[in-house]
Amino acid sequence: MPITPDTKDWTWVLERPCPGCGFDPAAVSFRALPALLGETASRWAEVLSGDGERIRPDDATWSPLEYGAHMRDVCRVFAERFALMLAEDDPQFANWDQDAAAVAERYNEQRPAIVAAELTQAAQTLATLLGEVPDAALTRTGRRGDGARFTVDSLGAYLAHEAVHHVWDVTGER
Repeated sequence: MPITPDTKDWTWVLERPCPGCGFDPAAVSFRALPALLGETASRWAEVLSGDGERIRPDDATWSPLEYGAHMRDVCRVFAERFALMLAEDDPQFANWDQDAAAVAERYNEQRPAIVAAELTQAAQTLATLLGEVPDAALTRTGRRGDGARFTVDSLGAYLAHEAVHHVWDVTGER
């Protein structure tokens, strides 16, 4: 059964803690992102090495494998967005429909071990990129097609929430 697309505007997580996963944007610095990405990639490797990776807990929720594939692609998309922000003045990001990607790429049919390895590699690539961002570039801007504006720093906080929240989605652990 297809999942109903998530159409919520999650940019509010930049202003206040998330009541679900407990992420607090004020508690995470941009410089902590490489380590955070490494930690969450390790958690995904554990999640995707267990049993039941393809099982959806209900008809409205992705399986752990689908969330893992999504997080792999989040790392890839965010690497592109950060690179664009660092290379161009106030770029507009290409639209990315995460729900369409899940269907088109058949997330739940992928091999868990491969997804875990690809997620780890994508997280490492992104962590390396973020670790090289100079302080002077943290205020550079970019925008989504829906008009949401980000600085390099605020996009980093948005990414941090994605990483923390999706681990919580499948483990329930904060």
